[in-house]
Amino acid sequence: MTTTTETLRLVTLPGDGVGPEVTSAALLVLTAVLRQSPVGLEVAEHPIGGLALDIEGDPLPRSSLDAAMTADAVLLGAVGGPRWDLSEVRPEAGLLRLRSALGVFANLRPVKVWRGGERHSPLRDERLRDTDILFVRELTGGAYFGRPRGVGGMAPNRRGVDTIEYGEAEIQRVAHVAFRLARQRGHHLSSVDKANVLATSGLWREVLTEVGREYTDVKLDHCLVDSFALRLLLEPRQFDVVVTENLMGDILTDEAAALVGTLGVLPSASGGGAGPWLYEPVHGSAPDIAGQGIANPLGAISTIAMLLRLTLLREDLAAAVEGAVGAVIADGPLTPDMGGSAGTGEVTSAVIEKLSTLVTA
Repeated sequence: MTTTTETLRLVTLPGDGVGPEVTSAALLVLTAVLRQSPVGLEVAEHPIGGLALDIEGDPLPRSSLDAAMTADAVLLGAVGGPRWDLSEVRPEAGLLRLRSALGVFANLRPVKVWRGGERHSPLRDERLRDTDILFVRELTGGAYFGRPRGVGGMAPNRRGVDTIEYGEAEIQRVAHVAFRLARQRGHHLSSVDKANVLATSGLWREVLTEVGREYTDVKLDHCLVDSFALRLLLEPRQFDVVVTENLMGDILTDEAAALVGTLGVLPSASGGGAGPWLYEPVHGSAPDIAGQGIANPLGAISTIAMLLRLTLLREDLAAAVEGAVGAVIADGPLTPDMGGSAGTGEVTSAVIEKLSTLVTA
């Protein structure tokens, strides 16, 4: 859902761990940038994940879901943590239900190496320079949603079962999203699968090829996931838009954090259906640093840039936020995960200060 209304109705689901900290930082930046536009902001906060389990016994209370379904956009922090590892219902179940209910089948995860940001990666500068990849991950199918699943039997003969399942229509719709995005960028789409072993991947490859015949201006490559994982680190600049199924996309986009040095700077947006887009930084709840004021806010702030672009259709404001983030990555201050000593608030303030020079009314 996109909106050009005078007021953005935003639902925030801060969640667990560092989620509330980075969500607060993102809201400060959103408020600052919207001051330079005619768009007002209404924010309603609701629980999700472990916090919601503790309060209401449900990782996605009905009130949270109803609010999300009627919002213009949803901003999520993070869910989960070791505190709930033995819970019969996991906090992550709330996030999966939310994605399914919103119908957000396409997860967009940009991975951009900013100028001056190469030093934060363990990889050599010459491999990284000018890397700019957009991952399109199918989000509501595959192993995370397949049935049957579970563990049965008694020790020592227990067996675990997970089911990877995809229908042709599920693959088609995310393929169209990826091809359209490739048209807006470098006209190059790489599809990742395991077609030499998995039946679902065989279907995935067939459907991507068929859909590709409608986009003759886009070059389509098919990549096996194991070789792609290696090429992603050795030659990342050869990729532009990458599309893959749910489980592989989850793993590969975390691997891609090596290109920028930390998960803390990576944003994501999920959409494709008729409902609101769901925005969330890629990183997890990081319970080991929660409450210390050192969580990296740049992923959540970059997620705000995606919200400005996809929901408010304000490319100018999105580019300004991204420019401010890029300047901070190049010049600091930086949080400890990027080799700095600054706190969440200091980095957020630096982004807002740089933003003031980039946004014009």
